[in-house]
Amino acid sequence: MPSDTNRAVSLRRALTLWDLILYGVIVIQPTAPMSVFGVLSNRGKGHVVTTILIAMVAMLFTAISYGRMARVYPSAGSAFTYVGKTINPFLGYITGWSMVMDYMINPIICIIWISQQAHVAIPAVPYAGWVVALAAVLTWLNIQGIRTSARASAGLALGMGVVIVLFFTYASRYIFGHSHDVAFFLRPFYDPSTFQMGNVLGGTSIAVLTYIGFDGISTLSEEAENPRRNILLATVLTCVVIGILSALEVYAAQLIWPASEPFPDETTAFVYVGARAWAPLFAILGITLTVANFGSAMGAQLGAARLLFGMGRSNALPKAFFGSIDPKRRVPRNSVVFVGVISLIGAFLLDFDLGAQMLNFGALIAFMGVNAAALVHYYIREKEKKLSNLIPPAIGFAVCLLLWLNLSWTAQIAGSIWMAAGIAFGYWKTRGFKGELVQFDVPADELGS
Repeated sequence: MPSDTNRAVSLRRALTLWDLILYGVIVIQPTAPMSVFGVLSNRGKGHVVTTILIAMVAMLFTAISYGRMARVYPSAGSAFTYVGKTINPFLGYITGWSMVMDYMINPIICIIWISQQAHVAIPAVPYAGWVVALAAVLTWLNIQGIRTSARASAGLALGMGVVIVLFFTYASRYIFGHSHDVAFFLRPFYDPSTFQMGNVLGGTSIAVLTYIGFDGISTLSEEAENPRRNILLATVLTCVVIGILSALEVYAAQLIWPASEPFPDETTAFVYVGARAWAPLFAILGITLTVANFGSAMGAQLGAARLLFGMGRSNALPKAFFGSIDPKRRVPRNSVVFVGVISLIGAFLLDFDLGAQMLNFGALIAFMGVNAAALVHYYIREKEKKLSNLIPPAIGFAVCLLLWLNLSWTAQIAGSIWMAAGIAFGYWKTRGFKGELVQFDVPADELGS
C-alpha cells in the first residue's frame, strides 16, 4: 500500500553542516547585495554598510528561532510544522501556505530574471525558449538526489567566490591607488553630512531582503546529519557569513562610487561600480549575477519541494501525490516536478517586480510564525522565564511585522488573494473545517527521543 511504502522509504540523511551552510549561502546568494546596491545607496543616503549590518542583527533573531525550533521538530515541514505543532494546526496550515507562496515564487522570479538577461545577450533564442530550458534543467538537477544538488551548490559557490575575490582584488587596487584621509574610509558607515535615522531605517527595510532564503535550511532537516545541532548552527552561520560578505562588498563599492555621485542606472549600479575598478568586470559581474540567480532558483526549488512533501505527508495537501518519495533516489520527486511546472507557468504570467514583492509577503508571515512558535515553546510554556528565551523571538517578530506592514499595496493585495485561496482550499478539504485539517508527522532522527 502507498502508506506502507512511504513509511519504509525516507529521505536520505547525507547533508553535513558544511553542505547546509553552502545551501543557505547559495539560496541567499553571496552576491545578494549587488542587485540592490543602487537602491540601498539612494534610500540610505550612502549608508549601505550600516543598513546591511543592522539588517543582519535583525535577521539573526529570526534565524535563532528557526534553529531552535528545528531542535524540537527536525521536520521538512519547517515553519509549517513548528507553528502547527506548537501553537495551532490551523495557524500552522496558514503559515505553510504562505511559505508555499514564498518558495514557489523564488524560482519563478529567478527564471524570469535569467531568461530576460539571456534573451538580451542572445536575442536569437526567444524568452520562452530560455524559460522552458531553465525550468527543465533545474527540475532535472533536483530530481537527481540531494547529493547531486549539494555538489551543484558547491560548484556554484566556488564560481561566485572566484568572481567576488576578483572584484575585491581590483577594488582594492583602485581604492588604494588614490590617496584618501581617514574620514573617507569611515564614510560608508557614517557620513555626518547625510546621516538621518529615518533614511537608514528605510534602507534597512530593503537590506533585510538580502537575507531572504536562510529559512530554507530548515526544510532539509530530514536530510541533514545531526539536525538538532546542525540546523541551528547552519542557519545562524549562514546569516553571519552572508552579512559579513555583503557588508564587505558594499563597503568596497561605496568607496569606489561615493553616494554623492548619481548612478547611470540604479538597478545595475553595482555593475558600473565594478567597471570603474576594472572595465572587464562589467561583463563578468553581469554573468555572475546570472549564475547566482540560477543557484538561488535551484536551491529554492529544492526547499519548495521539501516543504510540499512535509505538507503532503501531514495531509495538508493531497498525501498520495505530495507525500510520496522516489524509492531509488529518495527525493520527493512528485513535489520537485510540481514546482518545476509551476515555475514554468509562473514565468509567463508574472513580472519580476510583482513576484519579488509577493515573495516577501509570504516570507515575512512565515518568519513571524516561527518567532511566535519559539516564544510560545521556550518562554510562555516554560516554568522558568528566561530573558534569553523572550528577547530574540520577540524582537524577531516585531521587526518582521514592521516590514510586512510596509510592503506595497500591490503585494498586500496579491498576497491576500493567495492566502484567501489557501483558506478556501482548507475549508473545502475539511467540509467547513469540521474535519481534521492537518496530521503532523515528525520523524525521529538519530537523536530523537
